[in-house]
Amino acid sequence: MTKKEFAATLDSALKAVRKEYGFTQEKMAAVLGISKKTLVEIEKGRSSLGWTGAAAFAAIFRESCILQAQFGGDLDDLVEALAFAEAEPQYPKTMGGRVWWREIWKEKGYRIQQNVVSGHFRLLDRENRRLMASFTLERVMERIKEELQ
Repeated sequence: MTKKEFAATLDSALKAVRKEYGFTQEKMAAVLGISKKTLVEIEKGRSSLGWTGAAAFAAIFRESCILQAQFGGDLDDLVEALAFAEAEPQYPKTMGGRVWWREIWKEKGYRIQQNVVSGHFRLLDRENRRLMASFTLERVMERIKEELQ
């Protein structure tokens, strides 16, 4: 998934999430910091939130059942995977993947998990800290080789 694909997916979910929260177009536009006209254009498929708007939308509505079902739970992790596709930050400790994750690989306390909905991967250390997230398993495998050396 790319940032553009992520934004397009959120564009198509915008109206449903707005209704889920019981917002009018005016209220939703105000919450997102955009004009009602822009919101209408996005809902009609004529415009897009873009990457920045989509990231903000995902952060604001991270509790949305619609978005969680569409992306497999925690949107923050997905946004981070997209945002840091070209960088590797030090991630905070996770809950270890109790929901939405399946274990792909485990060795010496390290684990690779894959999100069951979005398909992205993450590498966890012995303390359940995310070392990296990526949509490419090969990239995660390269990183684990570095960790095991």
